[in-house]
Formats: sequence, C-alpha cells, structure tokens
Amino acid sequence: MKAPGKPMPSLRSDAEAERFVETADLSKYDLSGFKPMRFEIEPKAAALNMRLPAALLDAVKAKAKARGIPYTRYVRMLLEADVAPPR
Repeated sequence: MKAPGKPMPSLRSDAEAERFVETADLSKYDLSGFKPMRFEIEPKAAALNMRLPAALLDAVKAKAKARGIPYTRYVRMLLEADVAPPR
C-alpha cells in the first residue's frame, strides 16, 4: 500500500504556484482533495446590479476572501452551481 503523499503547500499567488509546479515532483504530494476547476474563458456580455443588506454583502465578501477570490467571482460561482444541470 502506498503511503500518503505530502500535503500541498499554501500558494498565495499565480507566480508562486507557477514556480512550485515548475520545480516540484507532484507525484510526491497528496492530490486527493483536489477538485476539477473551471476557467473563465467565456466573455461576460451581461451585467447584474443587485441591492443587498450590508450584512449579507459583508458575509459574501468574507467567504470570497477565505477562498482567495474576488467576491463578484464568488457570486458568479454560486449562481452557476445553482443553475448547472445535474451530472
């Protein structure tokens, strides 16, 4: 039985991630917690303007910050996840 790999380091920027991937042997790391990721390639042609209670917007911004992404992208991810067809 194969021993579990090393945990992935915390990478704080795209440049830091690129340097890590260029030099690391990824076969030595535990990638079991990774999930597929979608890249935003489709152009954004429509806009949405919403009024929210300040507490709700603050909570959304806090969740987005914890994930390390802009809050508008986080809101878009929530919307996409809710309306995506079931797999």
